[in-house]
Amino acid sequence: MIRAIQDIAALGLQTLRSAPQLRRRRAQVVGHFYQMANASLLMSCILSLFIGGVLALQSGPLLVERGLSFVIGQLVGLSMCRELAPVMMAILMAGRIGSAITAELGSMKVYEEIDALLTMKIHPVPYLVLPRLTAILLALPLVVVFSILVGWTGGALVSVMNQDIGITLQAYGSALRSGINFMDLAQGLLKSLVFALLIGLVSCFHGLRTRGGPRAIGQSVTQSVVQSIVCILVSDYAITRLFVFVE
Repeated sequence: MIRAIQDIAALGLQTLRSAPQLRRRRAQVVGHFYQMANASLLMSCILSLFIGGVLALQSGPLLVERGLSFVIGQLVGLSMCRELAPVMMAILMAGRIGSAITAELGSMKVYEEIDALLTMKIHPVPYLVLPRLTAILLALPLVVVFSILVGWTGGALVSVMNQDIGITLQAYGSALRSGINFMDLAQGLLKSLVFALLIGLVSCFHGLRTRGGPRAIGQSVTQSVVQSIVCILVSDYAITRLFVFVE
């Protein structure tokens, strides 16, 4: 485990050193970014809409019962910004995008395409890892922002339409505006960047280290997704703890 962490960190350093070549890889970055965002937006919309709705549905009647209906917008807003949108979208990205990256690089490794690149003196890190890592670093924060907005909308729809809650859209919006500040949004965006970095590095690492045949590709994909999710949850706690300490 420690050796794997060291190897992933080494891959990260190699990718950072190859950053000056990013300008030459712009077309690749744009292509990967479009694929990642296009593959994630619809699912993120569905997930976020219902997550925001469930938050309002679960907490709304209880808060109204205690005369705290004005807190519903703040509760949904903070939950989506700080925790649910970054974590859920990162897990979605790990499952859809991270697995695809690992499978693609793993196939190239198994079928000796990467060896062919080395023969042509093309290093795989700037050519294969850098564009994918850059694209996911751009795509995940964008998806998280979209998820936050859709989640707020889902909470608003349930709060207004559910008879057990029955607050006005103006009251929901007022609570949302008063309860959300820059640090809440910054926490969600920082988490999304860290999660994107971890997903990209873990996925590329497992793809490049694949050995064997088609079965090995499947094993690498499984390891990549599981380790990415573990990294997401561990880093989520660490970042949350950091912000609690700062506040």
